[in-house]
Amino acid sequence: MKKFLLLSIAACGSLLNANAQTGNPYIHDPSTLVECDGKYYTFGTGGGGLISADGGWTWDSGAERPGGGAAPDAMKIGDRYLIAYGATGGGLGGSHSGRMLTMWNKTLDPKSPDFKFSEPVEVAGSVDGDDFDCIDPCLFLDPTTGRLWLTCGTYFGHIRLFELDPKTGKRVEGNKELDVAIDCEASALFYKDGWYYLLGTHGTCCDGVNSTYNIVCGRSKTVTGPYLDNVGRPMLQGGGKMVVKGGLRQVGAGHFGRTVVADGLEKMSFHWEADFERSGMSTLAIRPIVWKNGWPEAGKNVAEGVYDIESQRHGYSLELAVDFERLNVARRGGFGRRDPNQKIEPIANQALADVQGKWAAGEIGVRNGDFLARPHQQWKITPVDGVGGFLGQPYFKITINGTNRALAATADKEVTTVAEYTGAPEQLWQIDQLTDGTYRIMPKAIPGCSEKLCLISIADSTPTLGAFDFNSDNSKWQLNGIK
Repeated sequence: MKKFLLLSIAACGSLLNANAQTGNPYIHDPSTLVECDGKYYTFGTGGGGLISADGGWTWDSGAERPGGGAAPDAMKIGDRYLIAYGATGGGLGGSHSGRMLTMWNKTLDPKSPDFKFSEPVEVAGSVDGDDFDCIDPCLFLDPTTGRLWLTCGTYFGHIRLFELDPKTGKRVEGNKELDVAIDCEASALFYKDGWYYLLGTHGTCCDGVNSTYNIVCGRSKTVTGPYLDNVGRPMLQGGGKMVVKGGLRQVGAGHFGRTVVADGLEKMSFHWEADFERSGMSTLAIRPIVWKNGWPEAGKNVAEGVYDIESQRHGYSLELAVDFERLNVARRGGFGRRDPNQKIEPIANQALADVQGKWAAGEIGVRNGDFLARPHQQWKITPVDGVGGFLGQPYFKITINGTNRALAATADKEVTTVAEYTGAPEQLWQIDQLTDGTYRIMPKAIPGCSEKLCLISIADSTPTLGAFDFNSDNSKWQLNGIK
């Protein structure tokens, strides 16, 4: 976070329209999400932060850290939690003077008897006249070497890279900081598939609905850079590929954090500088990460609507296992020939009222079949309030459009539909976009079963429940909007 002095304009952000987190998700400069004893935590500017006790959907205040200051970051190393924060906030109030501190805790739960932060230690600093502001830290533990790195800096100068000791959180003795980017702030660093990715928040912050923050990215084969964007521009010369930009009702995407949930399932967290649906407040946002040609992009949270649920295995669509009802329309214009006297008129789609009375009254199974936009193939996906959720998404009910017939998991690890939705846990579904753009569909609970299974296709026409395997198209689905 920084103040932009030119023309006395404060700086901030942009992004895509998304489902909003519920509860009270008000935060500025959120840290990377961290899990502790079944709860998620994120810390923000000023010393406070948010906690989610329901899997990452409902957020409320309650996270605590001493020291105040700006734009912290947090990560778990071993069985402890390391926090980094800017003590004075370079760039704030026109000053470039700042100090970067780190401290440890055994837990992030302020109600735990083990909750006690260690004395903070200074690992970096800046003074007036530097081309660097010591603010906006990111912590990165390199999975290939075990070395711990910290990036920080603002729009006023360079983003700098420092090496820390992963056992103490202190600066490695003799470490020489390196400049890795300019023209951004709120940096983030992570590793994937042989590449190091450096993300930075570009644009202006702290100007509410007029903030222009957006998140950009470069990558390098080494942690020390150079970091180049998708067209080869160095981040040290202002390059960066867009990752997250502004949306219709939220603007100012800043302070990126990455959470790897499972193989093929990743989430990004950040803040909106202004959420138009919440009086222009700064709020927490969570989106899927989709990877395209080796670059991260903001994916799409599932929106309420009517969908064709298509199996990635073959392209067949999820449908009720009911008899096929033909449309009572004579075939015309065979092989492209047309009677010149024939009047051309639209043909109505098959209507629910035409076929619903022929369906069984009780449970009806499901299968995969050729999509013809028939009523038994049209699924309405609806968020359900008050039952929790997952990172960035609520739980959903999945019903045949126009009915209360709901998709449900069964005790024998199969899927079926029940005549009436009741809100039972086996009728609630977690739907997450995967890194390749497809979706994983998982029941909240399976009666009498503690396994985490998802909707899969074991054959072209046979949906069931099974273990998620990102490397198999059996586990993946497309959601094609119908209405």
